[in-house]
Amino acid sequence: MTKPVLPSRSGARVRVSFEFFPPKTPEMEANLWEAAQRLEPLDPAFVSVTYGAGGTTRERTHATVARLVHETTMKPAAHLTCVGASRDEIRDVLRAYHSAGVRHIVALRGDPPTGLDTPYEPHPDGYRKTAELVSDAKSIGGFEVSVGTYPERHPQSPTLLRDIEVLKEKVDAGADRAITQFFFDNNCFFRFRDLAETAGITVPIVPGIIPVQNFRQTANFARRAGATVPNWLADRFEGLEDDPATRRLVAAAVCAEQVIDLIDHGVEELHFYTMNRADLVFAICHLIGLRPRPKVEAAAA
Repeated sequence: MTKPVLPSRSGARVRVSFEFFPPKTPEMEANLWEAAQRLEPLDPAFVSVTYGAGGTTRERTHATVARLVHETTMKPAAHLTCVGASRDEIRDVLRAYHSAGVRHIVALRGDPPTGLDTPYEPHPDGYRKTAELVSDAKSIGGFEVSVGTYPERHPQSPTLLRDIEVLKEKVDAGADRAITQFFFDNNCFFRFRDLAETAGITVPIVPGIIPVQNFRQTANFARRAGATVPNWLADRFEGLEDDPATRRLVAAAVCAEQVIDLIDHGVEELHFYTMNRADLVFAICHLIGLRPRPKVEAAAA
């Protein structure tokens, strides 16, 4: 018999956060807000909104974040990257977010518009590294700051230990937490967490989780991002390309196995890459014991 799922090893309620991306079309916008409304009752710690390569979605990101502030009870965290902008331009963005009521930034180096294979080159008047952006976010607006990290090594990093050093620089600059790139082998996360602890990194390292909506698409993205796609995962989805109903069931089972194992190993925070879809994420949250907030009934006239 399967053992019951505990909220966490300590008995505390597992905290979750969700990532959305800014929509490009009216149909995509409808999908985003449908997902946001479905997930809002789960009371996430925050929801992040991504920023396109080279800052290409800056205006749409800002509009999405502002709408989350004004139309939902969720606390948005706006992605902000160093790519393609001067320090003064980014400082203006930080001030605009603060004025809009945003108090949480996800500070990232960012990928060049030409892709991960292109070396990072700072703007002539920009930040050389993410730690400098973290420091400005703290000093300008007192933002809560999350940063990214790669449990299997950033594609442009020479070693995993170098990634640990870079994360330590960001934490020393004031980062409050690190959110990982998604992964499928939990042992990679556990190894990275142990290395970070040895390096003196004490902020939470939150595993990034992606329910597999489309295996081929996710596998291609994983390879570009440096995330290993185990053979066993490919086997789980083999032959399901034209069977979306079964594929969703398998995806829910695979993701549930992963998050339950993470919780059994002491993880108390999870960050879900939603791809602007709520169904699988909501199901996984249900399986780990999260329930929607009770609806508040309107007072009788």
